[in-house]
Amino acid sequence: MSEQTATGPKQRKEFEEEAMPHMDALYRTALRMTKNEGDAEHLVQEAMVKAYRNWDKFETGSNCRAWLFKIMTNIFINDYRSKSRAPVSINMDDIDDNFLLGQLATGDGSDDPEKRLFAKVFDDDVRKAIEELPDDFRIVVILSFLEGFSYQEIADIVDLQLGTVKSRLHRGRKLLQKQLYDYAVKNGYIKDTAQ
Repeated sequence: MSEQTATGPKQRKEFEEEAMPHMDALYRTALRMTKNEGDAEHLVQEAMVKAYRNWDKFETGSNCRAWLFKIMTNIFINDYRSKSRAPVSINMDDIDDNFLLGQLATGDGSDDPEKRLFAKVFDDDVRKAIEELPDDFRIVVILSFLEGFSYQEIADIVDLQLGTVKSRLHRGRKLLQKQLYDYAVKNGYIKDTAQ
């Protein structure tokens, strides 16, 4: 028998007002995590059920969105990833720090170059590059670039040290830079330096 916290009409109304508006963002991220619509729907459903059952533990006035993402990310890490994948090995020496970042940084300098690139386009090539990232990197990239969480919020959501989040985000960026170089040249975002 599963544990359930008794909730009354007041708690249900609070949950609906605070948590339900974040369903689309949760689903977007779940879809990128699981790469499957059915699994994404199931992951969001599990997260929302768990959040509802534990609504009495939510601190009113705190960041409900981050709290929900933490629940969903923990479920993904504990259940989905452990069932479906073996760790992916990456040779970090093969990734050049300045591969794409240096070229994108020559823009107007008004904001983060990766965010500028993702804001301009998010088509199948970009989506595929993100989906191909190993889970540890993909999760922090999604939470940072696509959902706009700060480093500290990401650290809280995925239960990692701040330095680990920064490292994974840096490595995730490097992997995306390498994967998206041809895409960026083809679409005119950067000039091919090999010519």
